Amino acid sequence: MKNIIGVRFKKLGKIYFFNPKNLKVKKGEKVIVETAQGEEYGEVVIPNRLVDDEKIVAPLKKVIRIANYKDHKHFKDCRKKEKEAFATCQKKIKEHGLDMTLTDIECKFDDSKMLFYFTADGRIDFRDLVKDLAAIYKTRIELRQIGVRDEVKRIGGNGICGRELCCCSFLSDFEAVSIKMAKEQNLSLNPSKISGNCGRLMCCLKYENDVYEEKLNKLPNVGAIVKTEDGEGEVDSIEILKEKIRVKFKDGDGYIYKKYDAKDIQIIKNIEVERIDEEEIKNKKELEELEELEKRD
Repeated sequence: MKNIIGVRFKKLGKIYFFNPKNLKVKKGEKVIVETAQGEEYGEVVIPNRLVDDEKIVAPLKKVIRIANYKDHKHFKDCRKKEKEAFATCQKKIKEHGLDMTLTDIECKFDDSKMLFYFTADGRIDFRDLVKDLAAIYKTRIELRQIGVRDEVKRIGGNGICGRELCCCSFLSDFEAVSIKMAKEQNLSLNPSKISGNCGRLMCCLKYENDVYEEKLNKLPNVGAIVKTEDGEGEVDSIEILKEKIRVKFKDGDGYIYKKYDAKDIQIIKNIEVERIDEEEIKNKKELEELEELEKRD
């Protein structure tokens, strides 16, 4: 068993494990830790805890100390410097005529470098900008191009559900999402209804996707021929989460419809039919562009 603590460097950043040695720390305390990029100032989100050795990726970096007054002041100075650098960098971007949007700046706690995050549609030649910034701040400068999801995460906002955006409240990693997920969940294939504030597919499409896939694997497809207590019929529609099947039966020149529990029907012939609704046809071009943006990200 190893004694560890969990530290987070940003509000919604990943939690990293560190070796506290003989220090006893409380949740919410600020600590100075050793990282691959030098000393960092972080907040304890998991206090001292014993964890099985196999759950730890060794070797663990060490906690240097519990942050003192000088550390707190330096951290605040870094934040102030970031705000001033933001205005300076925007001015320089304009001077160089660069087609890019500055989103955030991060000053390393040990003053080893400054990171400038930006978004852009394509590749940007920012070599002259880096030279200007290095001359001003006398430290190593790094410019990092980020995606629109990362940009919105840094800006913040509320989703169509009325709650704070998932990426701004608890989501620390972005997982791949697709139009296929929306189709499997029988959602409207209107880009404006399945896209988030970032203009990409909503991350929440992923949350229930595993459940939908598991249920769909057990259910017949629309168009399948099934046997019921009322005879053979064709699957007309499916209520996936309820596992209800609506079956249509030939009745003279028309059809009659009846619902059954999935467990009460037997699949005679399962037919793979791709569902294409009117909204998908109407928004085909926009959906394809959205899918392409997802792949590019």
